[in-house]
Amino acid sequence: MTIYFDHNATTPMHPEVFEAMRPWLTERHGNASSLHRAGREARAAIDAARAQVAECVNAHPSQIVFTAGGTEADNMALKGVAATRTPARMLISPIEHPAITDTASALERSGWRIDRVAVDDQGRIDLEDLERQLASGDVAVVSIMAANNETGVLQDMRAISGIVRAAGVWLHTDAVQAMGKLDFDFAASGAHCASLSSHKIQGPKGVGALIVDKHMDMAPIVHGGGHEQGLRSGSYNVAGIVGFGAAAKRLMAHRDAEIEHMRRLRDQLETGLDATPGITRFSAQAERLPNTSQFAVAGYDGEGLLMLLDREDIAVSSGSACAAGTGEPSPVLLAMGVDPAVAQGAIRVSLGPQNTLEEIQQFLLVLGRLSNGGGAMPGSISASVLG
Repeated sequence: MTIYFDHNATTPMHPEVFEAMRPWLTERHGNASSLHRAGREARAAIDAARAQVAECVNAHPSQIVFTAGGTEADNMALKGVAATRTPARMLISPIEHPAITDTASALERSGWRIDRVAVDDQGRIDLEDLERQLASGDVAVVSIMAANNETGVLQDMRAISGIVRAAGVWLHTDAVQAMGKLDFDFAASGAHCASLSSHKIQGPKGVGALIVDKHMDMAPIVHGGGHEQGLRSGSYNVAGIVGFGAAAKRLMAHRDAEIEHMRRLRDQLETGLDATPGITRFSAQAERLPNTSQFAVAGYDGEGLLMLLDREDIAVSSGSACAAGTGEPSPVLLAMGVDPAVAQGAIRVSLGPQNTLEEIQQFLLVLGRLSNGGGAMPGSISASVLG
């Protein structure tokens, strides 16, 4: 049976979530925009899910705009603000998910100037650099993720939002990884909008949300029937939205215990890693998600090591799932000043509530064997994996 250590990429759907979705995948098929009884029932189910998601992140239900996932929510935030004004400056961090960096690049091609706020060697935002870049007064929006998907590093969103709001600028945060692994509080974060994703909290894929401050100027990036307060047209994915709501409700009941469980496992993992020769752990001095550890093994290519672990029925990641297979060192680690040769060897372990201490012990046993040359000669791992 596979040991699954890739929960930052996606989580297994919880049985309670599937059961909540089941009727909407089978006998209940009304369009939530229809006025007949079946349509009204679907609308009521969506309203209930909206309230559940809002309660989970301390937002108002009217602030929840359902999307097809976190990537669409990130696009909506940046492009939606950009569409309301002439091109100006936008600040992002160099450690953002590709959903932000690629969206910013697309806006750059349409006339926007994209500047990056510096981070330190642990992956934390340089607040002085943020203040300096905002001082020019020509910045329209800032996007800084609450928690990094690779390193797990948490940003001081209260400090960041205080600086950005003082400059009179809109602030978006990608909170996809924060929801479920932290008690993410939208109101307390100070952000004007935040992206969420269902499949990171044991809900279904293909559904997410953008939390939007009602005072924000934002234009839709998908036009049509005027759904979701006119910001996101398209017939509702009722089953997916119901599943997102059910996952949020389940999370609220179990979050504290699950966070503590994952933290204990991560600490056990990192104790073992620190005792293993040739291991470099990243962001070890920063506050991080309780389930995430990223490290490199000397002499090994990250994707090659991933494949060797896969042969042992252990699933890990070499970085962002959305950028896997590029063969390039992680831009996140490079922005932190990590040597490219070391960054090339990075792998990420991201734990979930179902993981056990026995799985941690098995992983450390296998990794210890590989790091001592039991899987391939250092430096030749790619050739070994490819046969």
